[in-house]
Amino acid sequence: MTTIRHTKAVTTADLRKSVIAALEDLKAKDIREIDVRGKTSIADLLVIASGTSARHVKSIADEVVKFAKQTGVMPLGVEGEQEAEWVLVDLGDVIVHVMLPRIREFYGLERLWTVGDRDAEGEAALATG
Repeated sequence: MTTIRHTKAVTTADLRKSVIAALEDLKAKDIREIDVRGKTSIADLLVIASGTSARHVKSIADEVVKFAKQTGVMPLGVEGEQEAEWVLVDLGDVIVHVMLPRIREFYGLERLWTVGDRDAEGEAALATG
């Protein structure tokens, strides 16, 4: 069983704010949050963002780790730093994916995790169809 290592009491909302701040600080592109509560037990929130190059992707992921530690959360793991086309930062309740745009488009995590969700655009399209 994996234990989340918080150095102080941190809510998912606090962690989310820290992650978004880190992404915005290093100018991550196309930031998307997906609430996965009720879909999986691995996390409450997925955050997906793009970088403009492998170096940018790695820098963004490093900034996410730095901000999370400042919030009081030690990452459970960081994967993909070597190639830096897709870096995953596991913060327990929040999992961050930083990807190159072509990798993000190929894997389509947003589509995967939102299948069956009804958003305002989808409902509007159905209403006018």
